[in-house]
Amino acid sequence: MRFDVISIFPDLFHSFLSESLMAKAIEKGLLEVKVTTPRDFTTDRHHTADDRPYGGGPGMVLKPEPLAAAIEAASAARPVRPRRIFLSPSGRTLTQAKVKELSQEDGLLLICGRYEGLDQRVIDLLVDEEISIGDYVVNGGEVPAMVLMEAVARLLPGFMGKQESADEESHQSGLLEYPHYTRPAEFRGLAVPDILLSGNHKDVTEWRLKASLARTLAARPEMLAAADLSPEAVRALAAMNRPGVAVNTRKPGPGGAQE
Repeated sequence: MRFDVISIFPDLFHSFLSESLMAKAIEKGLLEVKVTTPRDFTTDRHHTADDRPYGGGPGMVLKPEPLAAAIEAASAARPVRPRRIFLSPSGRTLTQAKVKELSQEDGLLLICGRYEGLDQRVIDLLVDEEISIGDYVVNGGEVPAMVLMEAVARLLPGFMGKQESADEESHQSGLLEYPHYTRPAEFRGLAVPDILLSGNHKDVTEWRLKASLARTLAARPEMLAAADLSPEAVRALAAMNRPGVAVNTRKPGPGGAQE
């Protein structure tokens, strides 16, 4: 998978790409990331990439000429034109289902806005899709681009040390993940649930499923209406006696809830 990123602040990506699993994936050749700045495509000695908006108002807008040139140069460097995504508060909210869809692409080109955004003509001419990471405002598209890259990368074969780690995480199965515990067995008066110390893998699996359902019911009950629940999850939920909770009754695909 290759990510091309368009940003006027390329240095923001250095530590993100040089630490932890992202760095290991790049080293192993699972990921390729290239960050291009529109400032390299400016023609004035100050490398001006933004200007005042027509019609007045506060803030600045990214200029169309250098931004378009950067997008087209990054696209031309690829044998197959990458899917071009503008990280924008106006876009569709990023979900795990969308992440799965994007992970099937050969490459993604992520455009990071700044200030008041970018010239609408660039969006109209060169952007395939707008994506938002949530209903709030951050300083620019760089952090959202990092969120999207990491979410997609985690689904690539070989990225995680154990693929089961990715399979069991929150949202992957449509439910929030169960609680985790490690040593010591007791901490400040709170003990690890006895069942997790029992060594009985079947009982542990059942406990984790029930804990996952309970956590989802408490924090995000609306997720149950879309989750592809396994038959075991449906039975466990029924045993909790929660009338009125909307549950997806579609038959889950192969593998049940763990997709």
